[in-house]
Amino acid sequence: MTSIKHKAQRVAIFIDVQNLYHSAKNLFKARVNFENVIKYALAGRQPVRILAYVVKSEGIETDRPAIGENAFFEALQNFGIELRMKDLQVYAGGLKKADWDVGLAVDAIRLAPSVDAEVLITGDGDFIPLIEYLQGRGTQVEVMAFGKSASGKLKDIADEFIDLGERPRVFLFKTPERSS
Repeated sequence: MTSIKHKAQRVAIFIDVQNLYHSAKNLFKARVNFENVIKYALAGRQPVRILAYVVKSEGIETDRPAIGENAFFEALQNFGIELRMKDLQVYAGGLKKADWDVGLAVDAIRLAPSVDAEVLITGDGDFIPLIEYLQGRGTQVEVMAFGKSASGKLKDIADEFIDLGERPRVFLFKTPERSS
């Protein structure tokens, strides 16, 4: 399904950075070109807010391992993206957790009255109830993700699903091979 897009349309974009990072890394051994993803999501429309949900995790890889986590976050901000940050929590036994699902959902619901469309950049099926809620209140919901790792129902329920994996030259940077 294709959604309605026109230049007067007000849009909010919500980026699940961890979901995109791991999908790009595991499926393509690449990293995400967030600048191109944002341009494509906007499609010439008026951005109201662009929010990215990130996890601060000093010492582990980021989308830009050569420049470090802080520089990666700064690069996102330079694209006009507002960051929502959370520290990685490490529990006894080594379990690591940093979940932004509720925060993203609350922001999407809060912004819905101010926009015509919302773009969720995630393949996480946990957002299906959010999409149903937003659509039930008249908000157009588009989803961008890597189709191979995205929830099937998420793809079906969105007003439009854009598979980032179909345009790897546009949406990805190849990760240089590292010698061990």
